[in-house]
Amino acid sequence: MRLPLEKIPSRTDFVDTVYRVLLDAITDGSIGPGQRITQEEIADQLHVSRSPVLQALLLLKKDGFIEDAPGRGVQVAQLKPEWVGHLYQVRGALDALAVRLAAEARWQLDPELIEAGRRAVLKQDLKAIIDTDLAFHSAIYAASGNPLIAQSADHYWVHLRRVMGAVHRVSPHRDTIWDEHAAIAQAIGQGDAARAVQLSDRHIELARSNLLAKLDELFAQSPEPEARARPGLSPLR
Repeated sequence: MRLPLEKIPSRTDFVDTVYRVLLDAITDGSIGPGQRITQEEIADQLHVSRSPVLQALLLLKKDGFIEDAPGRGVQVAQLKPEWVGHLYQVRGALDALAVRLAAEARWQLDPELIEAGRRAVLKQDLKAIIDTDLAFHSAIYAASGNPLIAQSADHYWVHLRRVMGAVHRVSPHRDTIWDEHAAIAQAIGQGDAARAVQLSDRHIELARSNLLAKLDELFAQSPEPEARARPGLSPLR
C-alpha cells in the first residue's frame, strides 16, 4: 500500500524533516499501527536518499513510534492498552499538579480556547479536535507557572496525539469533553484548587477508559496488523 507522503522540497539536511513528516503521519493516524514501512518506499515518495530515512526511522524507533516487524523490516508500533493506561497515569499526575497551581493563581483561561474546541467538534475536524484539546491543556500548563510541567508533558502528548488520532478516525469524539474543559477552567478561575483537581482527575479517567474501550473495539475489527492501515488517506500538508 502506497504511503500518504508528499515530496519534500530541496534542502541539505533531510533527517529532521523526514522524522517530522513520518511522526505527523503516525500521530494523526494516517499511517496506522502495525503498518509496515520501508526505507525504499519512503525515500521514493519523499524524493530523498535512503540515508536520512534510515536515521529518521532509527530516531522514531528510539522514541517508541516504530518497532521491528515480524520476520524482518519495521512497522508502526502497536498501541498496547497497558501502555496507553500507563501513559494516562503520568498525564493525570501532571495535569493534577498543573490545575492545582493554576487555581492557586486564580488564572483566567481564555474563553476562546473552549469555543475553538466546540467549533472543531461541530465540524468533526479531527486535526482541529486534537489541536484544540492540546491547546487547552497547554494553556493550563503555562498557567501553572512551572515550566517543567510543560516540558515533561510535551513528550507524552506526542504519544497521546497518536492514540487520539488512531481512535477518533474510526469512532466519534466524546461529546462531553468541552463541557468538562469548561468546568475545569471555571474552577481554576474561581481559585477552587480542590475542585479543579477533582474535575481534572475525572476528565482524565473518562478519557482513559473511553480510549481504551475504543482501542479494544478497533483491534477486534482489524485482527491483522496490515488491516490496521488507514485506507483513503489525505496527503500530508
